[in-house]
Amino acid sequence: MFKNYLKIACRNLWRSKVFSTINIAGLAIGMASAVLILLWIQNEISHDKFHEKSDRLYTVNNRDKFNGEFWAWATTPAVMAPVLKMNYASDIEDAVRVTGNSFLLTVGDKRLNVQGSFADTGFLNMFSFPLVKGNKAQALKENYNIVITEKLAKKLFGNDEAVGKSILIDSVDHFTVSAILKDLPNNTIFNFEYLLPWSYREKVNSPDLNWQNNSIQTYLLLKPGVSKEAFDQKIKNITIDHTANSGSPSTTQVFTQLFKEQWLYSKSENGKYVGGRIEQVKQFAIIASFILLIACINFMNLSTARSEKRAREVGVRKVVGAQKSWLVMQFIFESILLAFLSAILALIIVEVSLPAFNDLVGKTLYIDFSNYIFWLTAVGFILFTGVLAGSYPAFYLSSFQPVKVLKGTFKAAHALVTPRKILVVLQFSFAIALIICTIIVKHQIKYAQGRDSGYVKDKLLYTFLQGDNEKNYELIRNELLSSGAAVSVTKSMSPITQRWSDGWGYTWDGSKPGDNKIDFIRFASDADFVKTMGVQLVEGRDIDIRKYPSDSNAVLLNETAVNVMRLKNPIGTVIREEGGSQHWNVIGVIKDFVFESPYQKVQQLMVCGPSAWFNVIHYKLNAAMPTDKALALAKGIFEKYNPQYVYDYHFVDEGYAQKFSQEKRIGTLIGLFAGLTIFISCLGLFGLAAYMAQNRIKEIGVRKVLGASVTSIASLLSKDFLKLVLISFVIASPIAWYFMNSWLQRYNYRINIEWWVFALTGLLSALIAVITVSYQAIKAAVANPVKSLRSE
Repeated sequence: MFKNYLKIACRNLWRSKVFSTINIAGLAIGMASAVLILLWIQNEISHDKFHEKSDRLYTVNNRDKFNGEFWAWATTPAVMAPVLKMNYASDIEDAVRVTGNSFLLTVGDKRLNVQGSFADTGFLNMFSFPLVKGNKAQALKENYNIVITEKLAKKLFGNDEAVGKSILIDSVDHFTVSAILKDLPNNTIFNFEYLLPWSYREKVNSPDLNWQNNSIQTYLLLKPGVSKEAFDQKIKNITIDHTANSGSPSTTQVFTQLFKEQWLYSKSENGKYVGGRIEQVKQFAIIASFILLIACINFMNLSTARSEKRAREVGVRKVVGAQKSWLVMQFIFESILLAFLSAILALIIVEVSLPAFNDLVGKTLYIDFSNYIFWLTAVGFILFTGVLAGSYPAFYLSSFQPVKVLKGTFKAAHALVTPRKILVVLQFSFAIALIICTIIVKHQIKYAQGRDSGYVKDKLLYTFLQGDNEKNYELIRNELLSSGAAVSVTKSMSPITQRWSDGWGYTWDGSKPGDNKIDFIRFASDADFVKTMGVQLVEGRDIDIRKYPSDSNAVLLNETAVNVMRLKNPIGTVIREEGGSQHWNVIGVIKDFVFESPYQKVQQLMVCGPSAWFNVIHYKLNAAMPTDKALALAKGIFEKYNPQYVYDYHFVDEGYAQKFSQEKRIGTLIGLFAGLTIFISCLGLFGLAAYMAQNRIKEIGVRKVLGASVTSIASLLSKDFLKLVLISFVIASPIAWYFMNSWLQRYNYRINIEWWVFALTGLLSALIAVITVSYQAIKAAVANPVKSLRSE
């Protein structure tokens, strides 16, 4: 029976080459698209689920009310982990702290500045990052131990044995390699190439006992059987209790989140994590499903369109005794065979396109052909696709009545509404909706990119204060200015494109109860902030510690901060920090500028004087000097005063452009899959047009004999398809508007969805449909009627 099925299926595929080619191509592209999306989804949902103890691993979070709203965040005080471990020993198996660092690593003449982390001793036992060499329990026990990844070991030591070797950190301390860590997988939230003991951090910086300095991550391993809900109730007020007798009591509550959920659920609403990346995962899962469905619809439509071609075959088979179930099996088998051939082509497409797709999504995705789960999944995917695509045609074709078929009285239905027309409308509705979404996403990105950032990004650079940069800052600054490489220089707390610090607990004359819960973004400058950044000074003056030594306690406020604080005459206002002696004197007001997301409203900002801390040097290159020459001068100056470090610089405009990367990625992906969806739909439309022209060949011949023009015949064949596309547009437009309007609500700075988006999409979809169908229509219209009417 199987041999017979295979033989008949191969004959039918070979006999209808155009049909087979269109179906295989359409299914292959649909399957390849779905596989690429599913690879990305699999990577997203598998984040940090590979840890053996993932069901007991938790991230400690804070929750408090700021600016009238509850917020949740995942940074905690450094003192919290040891206190939790000591006070809740019956619930906690271990507690570790993690925070990032970036040191210069030197081995001989090799110098690398790479991303690392400080971690407590139990980190490697808590998380399942396997060691290639070394002992997990001992690797981070000594102050001067360092654990490095295989990739970093290769960079520093080549093929030599790395364990036991020495690495110079920041040109200050020598560390011994205690273990080699297998390179981190691409589905973990952690990002480091080496680990240093937490004890070394405390040795260098002294232990941080401030319960209100939320600056590190705390992870807990709860003991088996411990309830998260019950444990959260126990630790809820730990920060409140430890600050109750301080000058600035906290209202921050503490709770835990399952660590493996942190990647997908990081969006805070009313102090709870309710969404985040999981929303994108769901959206692209829907897109993958619809793309595969559209490819299957092609098969259904083309199979049922050829019904008259196979009707006689079905009739003969039934007369000689074939059961309907046998015929269903025959057609399903043909569909699965076609899905198998399509899957082979799809795998080739995936392998060829994966490098470009990885660049687009910023990941390293791959197919593990050695994993049996992949092959089981592949077989299931092929069977599912084959059955989905072939089920309707199988039952449709097998239901023909042999008497009507063999008498020649069977004709395919030409009703106003048919399943085939419904499927075409479904295809194009989804494709048109994706086109509308693509246009709106692109328009929103362009709108945000056109927003005035509030500062001048051109030729503005920053370099981190590492090594001797801080000690020699004044020398570096003076030489950058005297050489003409830069026209202004300022120290700051962070890059102007990144938020590194924020704080609350401030009072001022006229402040009200509750104002101490206003959260301010914090920035810092020593001098020339306005000149270097190109921000606009609204009133007062800039910070200048050289000219005004008292500016160590000076502060600039942005316009939003002035409005939030209700200051009518802000200059001279004294801002006090609760529970401390620190106070800030307002000396100037600057115009709002985009510090964080260009899609959101500007938040209240404080630019503090040198009493704050500094991490970055910003400098404005001389516009009168070629950029490469200015950079060469700056390189020589930085390396002169900080010889152990390679000169590293970052253009602010590039950092600002990164703020659009996520939306650009989404827009590009939606646009890509919209294009593929349209292409697959047009393949089906092309095939349907070809079969319609073939079935109406005699009608066309008669019309030509009676004087019909080529244009009128082409229009006759095209208008039915154009009607279906227009119906699809009417269905897709409100659906796309609803979803995109909901998507836009997440942005404060957003576009209005305008009528031209739908007009453009309708025009494009109609044009695409006409171009697709017109070839077959014109081909049929110009055919010689003598050939089509010869049998009459």
